[in-house]
Parts: sequence; structure tokens; C-alpha cells
Amino acid sequence: MEKSIQTLIDEELNRDNSKEHKRSGKYIASNLGRCFRLQYWYRLGEPFSEELDARTLRVFKAGDLFHEFVQNIVSKQDNVQIELQGEDDDFIWRADIVLPDEVIECKSQHSRAFWHNNKAREEGKFEEKKEPNILQATFNAMKFNKPKARLVMISKDDLCIDEYIFFVDKWKEKLNNEVKTLMDWWEKKELPPAEPRAYKSFKKDGTIEIKDCDYCPFKTTCVETEKGKEEQNGT
Repeated sequence: MEKSIQTLIDEELNRDNSKEHKRSGKYIASNLGRCFRLQYWYRLGEPFSEELDARTLRVFKAGDLFHEFVQNIVSKQDNVQIELQGEDDDFIWRADIVLPDEVIECKSQHSRAFWHNNKAREEGKFEEKKEPNILQATFNAMKFNKPKARLVMISKDDLCIDEYIFFVDKWKEKLNNEVKTLMDWWEKKELPPAEPRAYKSFKKDGTIEIKDCDYCPFKTTCVETEKGKEEQNGT
């Protein structure tokens, strides 16, 4: 074998990523809570301006493997369905696990994230920190007519699990506002402002760092769009 195992893995993941993934022309539930411009461009079919590097592809694949592991274990219980999908005229969604009375969304993370989650709980900021995940779970639960939803956060270091269970009614109004805002931009065919909203971390000085842009597939396009606006306005 002439190539290293690492090279073989990276080449395989790159091939998988290079396959054409035709977007649905609809909003997707997993983007809820993120920048409205990102969500609008994703539905519009705007080409991605950022390429995923080898490490990021490996991180995504590791997350998929952990999801599958948890799903396979849970699916052995009674009345469990996994990977249920649905769509309507404007949205497409997929639930990781569906039970008779709840929807479960699995999110893999580094074990260090557990410390940050616990700290956010102590400070009463956990829900704000996890709002995009909560909105996704709420959306899926409503679509499958379940009263509850659960976030299952999986440590990729040691398979420790952190769970957050909530009733959908608590988040229904916020979700409806999110959906209404998205539909308003779409119906107007107007590009939303660049407003990062996800991947929040809370600093000791009371400030909030938002890293939504760091994980945006349209980052370069967005920066160029903003520069074009400034030049047009003469600023």
C-alpha cells in the first residue's frame, strides 16, 4: 500500500464531498437560528464560496459516525423511528430519532463543550447558547406532531451524553417568528442583512462572541457583497 491511511481517508471524504448535492430550493430546518442571509442564499441556490478543508470533512464524518452509533442503539427499543424526513412548499426537514411523544436531535461535540454547556446552565444562558439547535428540534417536533423535543449532545471523546428535554409550546412563538421572517424575505426577493446569530460564547466581561460567520459557506461572497454596498454608497 503506497498511500498512508490518512491519505486514503481524506481522499475518500473529498470524493464524497465533491459529489454534486442538488439543493432543494427550500429552507432547511437545520439552518434555523443562523444568519437570515445564509438561510436565504442556501434556499436560493447561491454557490458556496468556501471549500471544506480535510480536517473539517473528518470532523463532519466523525459526527455522522457517532450519530449512527446512537441511532442504532436507540432503534432497538420499541416504537422508535430514525431518520424521518418531510417537506412542504417552503421547508425540508429530517429528524434523527422519533419516539411516540418526542423528537430527538443528536449533536456530537468535543468533551470540552460539556464544560461550556454546564457553565451556560449555571449562568442561565444555556437556551440562548443552543437556540439554533432548539429551534430545529422544535420545528421537527411540530412537523411530526410531537409535544416534546430532546437535544442529545454526544461527547466524541468518551461517549458521555448530555440531554436537554423541553416542551414544544415553550418555543413555538419564537419558531413562528423565525419562519415568518424567513418567508417575508423570500416573498420580497430581497437579500437579508448580514447578521450572525449562531455559535455563541459568553465572555467573562459580559460580551458575547458569535462565530456564525466562521462556519458560513458563503463567507467570502458575503464579505464581497458588503464591500460592494460600501463602494456604491461611497463609504
